[in-house]
Amino acid sequence: MKPNIPLAERIRPSSLEDLVGQEHLTGEGSILRTAIEQGKIPSIILWGAPGTGKTTIANIIAHTLKAPFFTLSAISAGVKDVREAIEQARSTQTATGAGSILFIDEIHRFNKGQQDALLGAVEKGIITLIGATTENPSFEVNSALLSRCQVYVLKPLNEKDLIRLLQHAIEKDEVLSTKKIELKETEALINISGGDARKLLNLLEIVVDASEGSNRLEKAGSSIIITNEKVMDVAQKRIALYDKSGEQHYDIISAFIKSIRGSDPNAAVYWLARMIEGGEDVKFIARRMVILASEDIGNANPTALVMANTTFDAVNKIGYPESSLILSQCVIYLASSAKSNAATQAIGSALNAVKQYGDLSVPLHIRNAPTKLMKNLDYGKNYQYAHNYENNFSPQEYLPSELAGKKFYDPGKNAREEELRKFLKNLWKDKYNY
Repeated sequence: MKPNIPLAERIRPSSLEDLVGQEHLTGEGSILRTAIEQGKIPSIILWGAPGTGKTTIANIIAHTLKAPFFTLSAISAGVKDVREAIEQARSTQTATGAGSILFIDEIHRFNKGQQDALLGAVEKGIITLIGATTENPSFEVNSALLSRCQVYVLKPLNEKDLIRLLQHAIEKDEVLSTKKIELKETEALINISGGDARKLLNLLEIVVDASEGSNRLEKAGSSIIITNEKVMDVAQKRIALYDKSGEQHYDIISAFIKSIRGSDPNAAVYWLARMIEGGEDVKFIARRMVILASEDIGNANPTALVMANTTFDAVNKIGYPESSLILSQCVIYLASSAKSNAATQAIGSALNAVKQYGDLSVPLHIRNAPTKLMKNLDYGKNYQYAHNYENNFSPQEYLPSELAGKKFYDPGKNAREEELRKFLKNLWKDKYNY
């Protein structure tokens, strides 16, 4: 037995039959299963939340195909490591004629240069790439590499899957199966793990170990009964302070966003530091700042979006740890900026109007009229080209008649948007009540 190996590793499936969940990808007749059974695997990107089976599927593919298997973690690997792995795969191909599988965990952490290093080997068939990511590959994997890969989306494990996993571990694991374990309650295990199978199994093991310690003080050989109370007691003592895939992740990113929104650069930088020290993906942090620049600052300071977007690009190029300096600069700028949520409220109000009124007709005078028939139907008739009028403005109606005069955008109470308010008031007079 190998009790020092974590439970999640001890019972990691080696065949599709043992895999829990992801039936849409690995069930009978599915595209991925068929490819595995035929031994013809394209380069793929597995996109899903932590603990949904990305690494397990990669291992199953390698085990089933019996192909040379190389693995890298994007957290610690650099371009040199990628090139060394490719060179080993090239040597194997020269010697045996067979291609190798290169599995890259958290591939979204690779910068453009690291991803570009993979391109030639993928194109020439030296490696079959399997990348695992928790982030949308459309944003995190460069287009050239993404175009050469099939993207498969892994679904979160449901409660039935997770309970099945717990029962399988208790019955089949070489360590747990030797103990008397009764799974009386599962809610706390499932809630704390957040659908992450690896976290679920590791938490189960921690609870069992803690219970065994208590049993030694009571009665040797007594049953280990798993209850919600016992799980919560153990979890509060043993769960890490910052878990980037758990509740702390959401609490701290919330504190971070609210500190910037509240114009407190000191608190914002502190929560930034907490995330960086906790191993949070710096690109995730930068992406949230791009959203905030529009959501909470908007036209009170349009340069904020430019700064945030530039920060995202820079972080993507530079990577950790130097990107922490860039993030700090942008966080301080955003926190110290004037704030407005007027753009956020405007689109929210407009979306509500769309849901309430449905597909309202476009006024005839602002419809497109590329054909004679459309012109005969008065499409575009009486449209007033704004640049032909004084101040490049004509007070014609642009909204459907049912919404005429409806104001969606109400400029915020800040210097920049007060200028916009005066400008719009001068144009539209009392129509929109600016």
